[in-house]
Amino acid sequence: MAEETFKKIQAANDILSDPEKRRLYDAGAIDAEGNETQRGFYREYAGTGDAHPYHSTAGFEDISDLFSDLFGARAQPGDTAEFRMRGGDIRYAMEIPFLEAINGSKKRVTMPDGRALDINVPAGLQNGQILRLRGQGNPGIGDAAPGDAYVKIDVTPHPEFDRRGNDIHLELAIALHEAVLGGKVHVPTVGGTVAMTVPASSNTGDTLRLKGKGVPAAAGRKAGDQIVTLKVVLPTQSDDALESFLAEWAKTNAYKPRGTKEG
Repeated sequence: MAEETFKKIQAANDILSDPEKRRLYDAGAIDAEGNETQRGFYREYAGTGDAHPYHSTAGFEDISDLFSDLFGARAQPGDTAEFRMRGGDIRYAMEIPFLEAINGSKKRVTMPDGRALDINVPAGLQNGQILRLRGQGNPGIGDAAPGDAYVKIDVTPHPEFDRRGNDIHLELAIALHEAVLGGKVHVPTVGGTVAMTVPASSNTGDTLRLKGKGVPAAAGRKAGDQIVTLKVVLPTQSDDALESFLAEWAKTNAYKPRGTKEG
């Protein structure tokens, strides 16, 4: 019996907290449990105006109108205090750019019920993570607390960065002379551009680690690193001087990058 009563109260709360369902209830299109009324019912009371037992031009005077329909007798003034139920939760999906999810940001979003909320997005959010906003759901019945809002985070991919755990991975193009001779290069990170030293005789596929340049530190979490994978890129245009040098160099310094067995 208690379970059945609870289900009825939940149905009433659903109608009271949803403007469209409340309008349909006033119009007699649905009953107190949210079920669509029968067409014969509409024909029977067509044109009766305020005589329609579910018609109300003023809307609900108080929630006893709805609960009386549920429990069989019209509630008396003050009776509604007996009915207390926490408000329902609402759910929402929000898309956040990659760097904002990594570094944190403030976002203003419009919830499904039309309210605008300012949300503090903590640094380090992952794709699919859910934020809980306490008390931002549907209002409660009586003096009960409102529900919560649950916001699912959809992180948009970044064209250069790839998150793996708390580390950020990046492929960095370097010139031939930078690979051979080494030197300092500028590297983008999630926190801004930094200088990095490329060792001499570096090659495509070599990786370098930038400590602490990954996902920022937070409570219970150390800062991640940025892993940089090098990619040697040759000049896009023919260079006579380079070709001449390499032709002479190969005569006495040839090597076999594909191993010792060649057809």
